[in-house]
Amino acid sequence: MTSKSDQSSTWADRAIAETYRTDWGRLLSLLVAHTRRLDLAEDALSEAFARASERWPTAGVPVNPAGWLYTTASRVVLGQLRSEAIHGRKAKLLAVSTDWAQPTATGDIGDVDDERLALVLLCCHPALHPAARSPLALRLVIGTTTDDIARLFVVSRATMAARITRAKKKIVAAGIPLAAPVDSELRTRLDDVCRTIYLAFTAGYAPANGPDLLRTDLAGDAVELADVLRRLVPDAHQVQALNGLLLLQHARRDARVRDGRLVTLADQDRSLWQQDQIRTGTELISSLPPGTEYAEELRLQGLIAAQHAGSQKASDTHWPTIARLYAQLETLTGSPIVRLNRAVAAGEAEGPQAGLDIIEGLDHALANNHRLHAVRADLARRAGNTRLARTSYQAALELCTNEVEQRYLTHQLAALNSSNP
Repeated sequence: MTSKSDQSSTWADRAIAETYRTDWGRLLSLLVAHTRRLDLAEDALSEAFARASERWPTAGVPVNPAGWLYTTASRVVLGQLRSEAIHGRKAKLLAVSTDWAQPTATGDIGDVDDERLALVLLCCHPALHPAARSPLALRLVIGTTTDDIARLFVVSRATMAARITRAKKKIVAAGIPLAAPVDSELRTRLDDVCRTIYLAFTAGYAPANGPDLLRTDLAGDAVELADVLRRLVPDAHQVQALNGLLLLQHARRDARVRDGRLVTLADQDRSLWQQDQIRTGTELISSLPPGTEYAEELRLQGLIAAQHAGSQKASDTHWPTIARLYAQLETLTGSPIVRLNRAVAAGEAEGPQAGLDIIEGLDHALANNHRLHAVRADLARRAGNTRLARTSYQAALELCTNEVEQRYLTHQLAALNSSNP
């Protein structure tokens, strides 16, 4: 029997995890805006969550968990500032536009404007190294772990941790402002801001670890930020393309998992797709002319998503068009992930061997990516190469750390073994 204390602890742990997921970026943004100390704000907020994990199981979850955490973190920062004053240390402050945040004295942040976009813009400041901007925003604004960020950028954890640390120090040392950039300055950051929002969305649909295949709350935050950004700069093509792309992809969220199991695109119940988002996303993408650089990259991805979203049945999907769009996208980006996706499309359009031919040579670029092996396994199975399919499923399972995907791959391998003993 579960004791009352165990139930309280479990409830508190869930409340802490949920508040971290939904409010980390908003809380940190407000702390930075209010205290003008990025270096102290992140540590203080982490300390507030640590104190919550100690106190909430016994004292109970407060009525306003986010407000409690904000108040606690503010007190930690103020304590550190007093300590610095006593010891005569002078640390540079972030310049702040007070129009961006006015936290209440009670710590009730429910009616305070969301400042996450402001923090994204800060992280994408041109003074920071380009390779650090999006990772820093993911860490600060979304709360994505350094391990997951390193996976998204295909670098080691140590490399990514060093990039993020250097970027935070640069912001503090240079006094980079948390403020609304003027129009011309904002436009110079749009590509980086769009990349960051798209990466946040991607992280929501591809958690590296744990029991969840999707984090629709995180992906929903990214969709919301993209919409806010489009209202700020409605004529920017990359922003319009991003907004349309995310809506088209997010529209399928309710059909991607069934009873805790991954549902492939071909098997999804399309009646669960959000048609209003599909219509809006398709209109945004279809009204864009061909462009260049990142705007064109997003437009091509949007056109691919629109092809999928516009198919009433899986058999209606026009795979030759999708394969052609992926080929254009690969030429533009040189991305090995795009090439992997092109292999999937070619496998549907021309047969599995065509897909296998395309992924030849990707093992070095995607050495630790389990999806390369999963795609190879599926193509090899369809091509009748049981031996390659079996070893590829096993390789994918060794690299995969998401529990839902692990179950799917295990099921596929078992089905292959039962039909080909």
